[in-house]
Amino acid sequence: MFYKKNKKKNIWLKKYLKDIYVKQVKKNNKLRSRSWFKLQQIQKLDKIFKPNMIVIDLGCSPGGWSKFASIKIGLKGKIIACDLLPMKQINNVEYIQGDLCDKNIFNLIKNKLNNLKAQVIMSDISPNISGISEIDIPKFFYLSELALKLCYSILDFNGNFLIKVFQGIELKKYLKKINSLFKTIKIRKPNASRSSSREIYIVAKGYQNK
Repeated sequence: MFYKKNKKKNIWLKKYLKDIYVKQVKKNNKLRSRSWFKLQQIQKLDKIFKPNMIVIDLGCSPGGWSKFASIKIGLKGKIIACDLLPMKQINNVEYIQGDLCDKNIFNLIKNKLNNLKAQVIMSDISPNISGISEIDIPKFFYLSELALKLCYSILDFNGNFLIKVFQGIELKKYLKKINSLFKTIKIRKPNASRSSSREIYIVAKGYQNK
């Protein structure tokens, strides 16, 4: 059993090291992670960022999305980022280390806005993965519901919501909720997202809940 696990790990590691996006991150560590390329493609298609925006980044570590967004919104924009894991400092980014499930962290994000609204909420958040779908998917959608709950209180009218989700039985119900709140919804599978992964990205534009 140990040999089989080790063999699988080695196969995964070889694929990872050959990954074109991983290689580019290694060449330019300012990118921080391969997730940079996912957001880059989504921005090219959907143009969710504009100068001077306020952005919330959930599940931000190691900072690939925050770094990309900070360039797009410019020095007059602002990002509030949150994750359980530590993240190195980025200009224009206020980082909060903590669990989104904690009400205090939830409220701290809102307080950091100082009564302003965010124009974009983005979430690349994920629970610790066990590899068992029946356990992982419900955990993941619980976090996804928390991200959507944040939209209710701090997302500006006509704002944008970008979130990573996994394909599963809860997805249809979750999409229905988002569809009732936004003008348009697109499902994206960026090239940098591995074909073997069940992850997809929901791009929701035009928040309508006043």
